[in-house]
Amino acid sequence: MNIIKNRYLYFLISFLVIIPGLVFMGIHWSQNPAEGVLPLGIDFTGGSLLEVQFADGTQPEATVVAEIYNNLSDADNEISAPIVQLLGTDAISVKSKAMSDAKKGEIIAALTEKTGTQVTVLNFTSVSPAVGQEVARAAAGAVGMAAIAILIYIWFAFRSVQHAIRYGTAAILAMLHDVLVVVGVEAILGVTLGWEADSLFLTAVLTVIGFSVHDTIVVFDRIRENLGIYRKVEFEKVVNHSIMQTLDRSINTQLTVMFTLFAMVLFGGDSIRHFVIILLVGVFSGTYSSIFNAAPILVVWENKEWNNWFRKSPAGETA
Repeated sequence: MNIIKNRYLYFLISFLVIIPGLVFMGIHWSQNPAEGVLPLGIDFTGGSLLEVQFADGTQPEATVVAEIYNNLSDADNEISAPIVQLLGTDAISVKSKAMSDAKKGEIIAALTEKTGTQVTVLNFTSVSPAVGQEVARAAAGAVGMAAIAILIYIWFAFRSVQHAIRYGTAAILAMLHDVLVVVGVEAILGVTLGWEADSLFLTAVLTVIGFSVHDTIVVFDRIRENLGIYRKVEFEKVVNHSIMQTLDRSINTQLTVMFTLFAMVLFGGDSIRHFVIILLVGVFSGTYSSIFNAAPILVVWENKEWNNWFRKSPAGETA
């Protein structure tokens, strides 16, 4: 099986997968320029998250909860237009602008009066806008530092191989592919389903980066070994042989992870489903990019194929 032969087809598939995400990023940015390309949760923008459970299984409608928030909103604590999500059959989750503990008490009292049953606070988190902005900057810095650290590590680990910097660069490009896929999926789900990027989303992105680079290093390490064994064989053939040697291991390892994540999507709670779905998409993308993007990039670079991308073929010669 010659995977390297069809490298431009795999690049095209990656391009086609990434484009819809970029489109939805643009859609969200045009609608909410202050947030950027993703709908951000209170971890990054500031606000309050209140999750409550009702004793007798009563669950008020989202419009009723929104009305309570709107009625209790005032100039000192603006909490109007909340985002209400039903959890199961006896609980709700409400996101709003940051509220004080006193205002939370008023909300609980109003819900108790409206439903006529005991209301238990499952979770209450409040983040100021300043802290949210600081977290957003730290998140961007964490991704950037991870990319730099990976580049330096791979360059050092493969220093015995000719053009070691290429391996680090190819790994970073594959990693960026996975980040774009994950962020693109998040943008699509944000626009269509109202999902918001929070701290768990950032955790999923950093985990995906780790999986992606791990798979890529496995392939690259086999390339390094085979270059020392097959010194007179074309670089392209060595790379393809190395991919085939690691293909079963890469796929089997990732399938075990993906089966577990898929089970968590089906049977896990609502609170982690968003995180698990993003992680599932990222693990699949990381497996694909390690096999079909990272190693083929080395071949393109070795052959300097960009010199022929825009060159016209001689008359009578098939392009």
